[in-house]
Amino acid sequence: MKKEQKVKKGSKRARRKALKEMLEDIALILFVVIVVLILQNYIIVNAQIPSGSMETTIMTGDRVFGNRLAYKDESPQRGDIVIFKYPDNEKELFIKRVIGLPGEKIEIIDGLVYINDSEEPLEEPYLTVTPVGDFGPYEVPEGHYFMLGDNRNLSKDSRVWKNPYVAEKKILAKAVFRYFPFDVMGPIE
Repeated sequence: MKKEQKVKKGSKRARRKALKEMLEDIALILFVVIVVLILQNYIIVNAQIPSGSMETTIMTGDRVFGNRLAYKDESPQRGDIVIFKYPDNEKELFIKRVIGLPGEKIEIIDGLVYINDSEEPLEEPYLTVTPVGDFGPYEVPEGHYFMLGDNRNLSKDSRVWKNPYVAEKKILAKAVFRYFPFDVMGPIE
């Protein structure tokens, strides 16, 4: 009889221990899920590059993180690479370079960008292919930005969108870090 009681006590302890371990595992999983949701909704944007519009700065298939907090206290600057809601279909996320700032006049002549009727084109050392074409002029509304891809000759950007300007409130993050492919992992400039 005493042997049966010892076995029952041992099995109760084993069940309690197993239940305790299971509850600890569930709590850990819930904690990780909550942390991931907070990161993804308030701190970072995780994006995959679907096209060659930003080549060779960011290549098709690259995976990048964007910093959602980058524009909490300041506005996007010319040259920033940003992740935003595409103005013609806000369900899609796009990534492009900020070229035109609120209130500016943008004109593209022979592929070169001129801002506010400047005599000198915008210096764009990140371009690896000479852009072609004439576009504009565009008058960027207050609170909006004019976006161009780095691979201008293949990029679908502000020059061709039905709604050519991106509202500042639709800019989700500044692209800051490429994490895939691993051999080119690092900051985005």
